[in-house]
Amino acid sequence: MNILQYESKIWATADLLRGSGIKESEWPSYMMPFFALTMIESRLVRMFDNLKAEIGEEAFASINKDDLYEMIKDQGQGYNIYIFEKNQTLADICMNDKSFDIDFDAYLHGFDGETKDLLGVDATEGEKFLDIKGVISKLKAKKVLMGYTKLWSEIDLKPFNNSEITTLEEHIKRKWADISAETAGEQYTPDDVIALIADIIASKIEESDKLLKIYDCTCGGGNLLFGVEDRINAKFKRLTQTYGQDWNDALYALAKIESRFRPDSKIEHGNTLVEDKFYNEEFDVVIANPPYGVSWKGYQKDIENDKTDRFKFIPSISDGQLLFMQHLISKLDSNGMGVVVHNGSTLFSGDAGSAESNIRKWMLDSDIVEAVIQLPTDEFFNTGIYTYLWVLNKNKSLISKDKVMLINASEKFKPLNKSKGSKRKEVDETSRLEIVETLTQYVDKEYAKVFEKEHFYFNKQAIMLTNVDEYGYSFYAKLKQGKTSEKLTPVKLSNGERELSEFVITTFDAEKYNYLADAFEKDIKPFISSLDYKEQALVITTSTAKYWFDAEQETLIKEVNGKKDLLGCGKIVVKSAYKNASKTQPERIEISVELSPDFQKDYEIIPFHKDEVDNELAIKAFMAKYITKPFAYLENVVGVELNFNKIFYKSEELREVLDIMSEINSIDAELKALELGLAL
Repeated sequence: MNILQYESKIWATADLLRGSGIKESEWPSYMMPFFALTMIESRLVRMFDNLKAEIGEEAFASINKDDLYEMIKDQGQGYNIYIFEKNQTLADICMNDKSFDIDFDAYLHGFDGETKDLLGVDATEGEKFLDIKGVISKLKAKKVLMGYTKLWSEIDLKPFNNSEITTLEEHIKRKWADISAETAGEQYTPDDVIALIADIIASKIEESDKLLKIYDCTCGGGNLLFGVEDRINAKFKRLTQTYGQDWNDALYALAKIESRFRPDSKIEHGNTLVEDKFYNEEFDVVIANPPYGVSWKGYQKDIENDKTDRFKFIPSISDGQLLFMQHLISKLDSNGMGVVVHNGSTLFSGDAGSAESNIRKWMLDSDIVEAVIQLPTDEFFNTGIYTYLWVLNKNKSLISKDKVMLINASEKFKPLNKSKGSKRKEVDETSRLEIVETLTQYVDKEYAKVFEKEHFYFNKQAIMLTNVDEYGYSFYAKLKQGKTSEKLTPVKLSNGERELSEFVITTFDAEKYNYLADAFEKDIKPFISSLDYKEQALVITTSTAKYWFDAEQETLIKEVNGKKDLLGCGKIVVKSAYKNASKTQPERIEISVELSPDFQKDYEIIPFHKDEVDNELAIKAFMAKYITKPFAYLENVVGVELNFNKIFYKSEELREVLDIMSEINSIDAELKALELGLAL
């Protein structure tokens, strides 16, 4: 009997929700706790039946209640008084409508403490997990609680093993993901992507007596973590152990419930970035599909004060993806590997010197990135963007040492016959095997390129340009050695273009700033009145000369007795500063005027060379070729970005002019025929 035949029956329970006026987007929150209840009961009943068969009916009947409790407790799958002591299930309770409310409440409270917590039987404030208490309250208000519970009680999963129930669970969670990205779909990874991740991992591991420890730091409902484990178990005899952590109450509860029916699985609740529940563990395999573009402002202080040394750099507060990446790398053992799903921002966000660029550089410096795989668009249920698989490996083969492979798998898909939310494509088995084979071979193909890791580095060289006039001169050449400007003592200022580097005073509140009233009258008013905004240029008149800036020639001009001297490109800078009263002078606002060179800070992006001498020579060659103005070198920062568009860009093939003209003539003829038809 195929368990997937129950998928439609389970989904049919939502018909009652629809009839009760409950919005489709809210269905998962109503279905989750009851589906979990059905899975738990079926597994407990099957475990109970297996125990009876193993011990024998007569011997089992003679076991007292305390011994029975300890025996079942040792199984680690939970306990329920109704199931184990009264031989009653949810279906039995639903047979008596008169006592249903009392019996159902007693049935739920008959579970062990952990199960009650996960289901949210006594949920009040704080962590409610699946919040069955809240759901029951809403269903009671709509007078459909018993009818809804009865529908679920008719779903008998007892004939199926854990693996089959897990398969059904993943199909149901996928449907929830289709309709509600805010619940199950928030962290749901499609089956085809899970299969690709599992195949990549399988290509990197081998049979061994050593336990394979698999970790997902944002495990959600467990579909990625358990999906990878099941596929690894299908290919290898090697024993596996799964570890997962998630912050979402309901998703954690689903994963935790599932973990209790697996041979060796540990699921914890909490924010991985703030409180790593597996702080003393390292893993053979790490996997994750962390949230994209989610702010971590709410726990900023915890991240900035983190003492674990896992965060080498702190990225932008608006996106925590690279925090998860650093955390996962810190959890790898000496030979560990991983596959992490990210959006494109982790490839190129942030300029050279930014935390994002520095994280990428640290990863490539550490030679931990083996490949990045671009997946097709429309692959996930709640987004149509490109997504990327980062393949991490601390035990690279010789052919991949100090190299990174980019695989453009954006065209490796099969269209779905029917869209599932935003998901319109899937990486089919043929494409999946081809991608894994390409990664294994690690040689260039049309859609895959291998690069030395330094290919992705670049120099961001800062320089200070000295702007020159149309004759190639700068005022800098006129200054005495060691000076950066020349101060003037003006006797008159006529208006024009000017630079007030500190502030411009246009009005003055003498009452509010009465302590500056005298200074205003003495110093500021004359300055303001001397500025005529109708003039073309600011002219500084001293006792010996006049100075102004000629915009056409881009030069400072000094005029003495009618003779003009070109000083080179520069600036007239007018400054004002408040001065406290001294023994010889009252408090005042002093205005100063300086002639200074026109410096401009600029940046040049230059290809990187891993040899330090070659890199310096390349920078100098670039400057000699492209920079024509005088300049001084400032700091050089090495950045890293992985740009798929640059590497795999294909320009659109241009059409022949004759073909285009022919098409235009054809369209023109069709339009004329239509006009003629309308005229008739």
